[in-house]
Amino acid sequence: MHLAWLELRDFRSYESLDFRPDPGVNVLVGHNGAGKTNVLEAIGYLSALRSFRGSPDAALIRSGTPAGIVRGGFERESGEVRVEVEIPEGGRRRVLFNGKRPQRFSDVARELPLVAFLPDDLDLLKGGPGGRRQYIDDLIARLHPAAGADLAEYDKALRQRNSLLRNEGPAADALTIDVWDDRLADLGSRVFTHRLRLLDRIAPVLAASYRTVGGSEELTFTYTTQWMGAAGKGTSRDPGDHIDAIRDALSARRMRDLDQKTTTLGPHRDDPGIRIDDRDARTQASQGEQRSAALGLRIAAYRALENRHDRPPMLLLDDVFSELDPLRAGGVLELLPKGQVFVTTARDDEVPVAGRRWAVRGGVVT
Repeated sequence: MHLAWLELRDFRSYESLDFRPDPGVNVLVGHNGAGKTNVLEAIGYLSALRSFRGSPDAALIRSGTPAGIVRGGFERESGEVRVEVEIPEGGRRRVLFNGKRPQRFSDVARELPLVAFLPDDLDLLKGGPGGRRQYIDDLIARLHPAAGADLAEYDKALRQRNSLLRNEGPAADALTIDVWDDRLADLGSRVFTHRLRLLDRIAPVLAASYRTVGGSEELTFTYTTQWMGAAGKGTSRDPGDHIDAIRDALSARRMRDLDQKTTTLGPHRDDPGIRIDDRDARTQASQGEQRSAALGLRIAAYRALENRHDRPPMLLLDDVFSELDPLRAGGVLELLPKGQVFVTTARDDEVPVAGRRWAVRGGVVT
């Protein structure tokens, strides 16, 4: 699979762009601020239907215009897959997948597997647990549709419980909260076990990926909850075994939740950690080790998606090579020959790979 064409209208810095990339390696060369990352962001948006920068949709619309449009066509053996998104300044966006509204946005991501390496990937190691939860949950949703649906249902139930707490506070009806506690306990136990199963699955790939980029020690995930403690190898992977524990914990926290008007405990607050041997990678690893670990995480996701779909995902490398020493760059290069790749750089000589070069300047890609 590869991106055959990309069209942008009033998206970020582009008034209009018609881009026909090569099915292999594409290197976008331009000075800082030229719009290279905006092209990658548009490609990523067609797969994930959200910005890989974490930007709200409103920020994607070119200043002074009422709406942004991003369209793309992806060639597969079965024919072209087309994604079209209109992002209005106000109101709901319009998404079409092969001319129809997708039943779930996650369906698009599963059909169009993509992995992005970004300068901000170090935040997976140095930042809080939210980024690591998102890494795990995104990969779950792309690999297992039913599990992705459970994640979405948990988020929906959590928003509804929080809405009740926020609007009613200590006056909230106890029986109504009981209903939401039962719902969160059921869905939360599923989310918890989906995460543990995913970490089990990628553990050997993660260790191998870390070695690929020069790490000599063992890179592993840990998982800690407020409602059970550390989740080790002996923890049950059966969701039914954890419903009571989550429900009891929610009940014990109810007075705090009512006071703070939010749900203070559950899988949405769990803490996936990353260790290099017996060291916490966030606080006890060097900058080079953290960068290797971040690369290892992305390579592990790439390998998992490749195995799941029997084809390589598209790969986006946003100004990655300028931050890598030769050893780590060599690890990334092992991925490049397998599928379509997009690389951005301010200096062409920093990208040690052959491929189609594109000049990016003034809202034009040539």
